[in-house]
Amino acid sequence: MKKDRVFLLLLVLSFVLFVFTMPDFTKDVKRRPLYQKLGFVPQGKFLKNLLGEFRWSSGEYFTFKATTYYGGKSRSILSGRLKEVEYYNLYRTIQAAVLLNPYHEDAYYFAEGAFAWDIRRVKETNALLRYVYKYRDWDFKIPFFLGFNCAYFLKDYGKAAVYFKKAAEMTHSSLFTNLAARYFYEGGETKLGIEFLRYMISSTRDERIKKIYKRRLSALLGIEKIETGIEEFKKRYGRLPQDIGELVKCNILKEIPKDPYGGRFYMDKSGRIKTTSRFTCRNFR
Repeated sequence: MKKDRVFLLLLVLSFVLFVFTMPDFTKDVKRRPLYQKLGFVPQGKFLKNLLGEFRWSSGEYFTFKATTYYGGKSRSILSGRLKEVEYYNLYRTIQAAVLLNPYHEDAYYFAEGAFAWDIRRVKETNALLRYVYKYRDWDFKIPFFLGFNCAYFLKDYGKAAVYFKKAAEMTHSSLFTNLAARYFYEGGETKLGIEFLRYMISSTRDERIKKIYKRRLSALLGIEKIETGIEEFKKRYGRLPQDIGELVKCNILKEIPKDPYGGRFYMDKSGRIKTTSRFTCRNFR
């Protein structure tokens, strides 16, 4: 009985203390730096060991927390007031969500949309995607996002091609196949792109998709032929040709290969072979 009275007294005192200190606490929170308002999140590895089997639901909770907060800041984001958004703790929150529950796809979707696109923290986003991919190795969207980030934001075409290749092998999608071949070429890996396309052609049953692959292969074979001609020209004359037409004048090539997309091959200032079609089929019939 005595213990119950003591407990009740402590409860009343706690309530009174809360009532009198709450206004000061609220003012203190408002005075804190912006990065503190979302709430500090411990490292995901620590939480992973601490929470045990509750890590899965906790991961979903942190995802919900991050997306809810970010949605509430949409006006600031759209108006360019990015300093009003606590990106540091926001990243820590979504990082914890991914480490706790890498199977929950909403977390990496949010990371791709918020961090890769809005604030261009692409390397950090890719680090999260690579972690998720260890668990969701069947999910083609992850290598697709990685490939896109590497190509579009980082201009790392070699890595982009590797990731698009993984997505293509998982889905046999003509889109991913063509993207992989394109970025192998952009990264100076024309021969690798050719071999990849030949593999995809041999393993694809749908003749319509094969036609798409063969067109891309034909373009890369044309580029490879010109590249080989340029290397021969450099051996003979110790310089780059003025243009690819000089390869025909010197009898290194009989003719300039045709671009199957309806464009025209040319050599840029660095000696790279490009095409006016940019590998699009707008001119193809």
